[in-house]
Amino acid sequence: MTEGGGYEAYEAAGELLRALSAPIRVAIVTELAAGERCVHELVDQLRAPQPLVSQHLRVLRGAGVVRGARRGREIAYSLVDEHLAHIVADAVTHAREANP
Repeated sequence: MTEGGGYEAYEAAGELLRALSAPIRVAIVTELAAGERCVHELVDQLRAPQPLVSQHLRVLRGAGVVRGARRGREIAYSLVDEHLAHIVADAVTHAREANP
């Protein structure tokens, strides 16, 4: 198809963008860009119900966007890599510029 990665890279990029397609997931990634957070911290920051935040974290984990590490009785979530924070930050900036 094209040089340097072929169709598989486009498939993976499409999966990533689908995982980021919900506004609350964009907000979760934005929060995690500042550092790891537990579910209760995300719930407080996003003012969203805990089951909803947990459900979206599962989607993001499944897509390889976030990872969880046990911290005592809680799980601390963090981004898998910095590129994801930049993708989301650029998308949010673009949306703000397009809709002043």
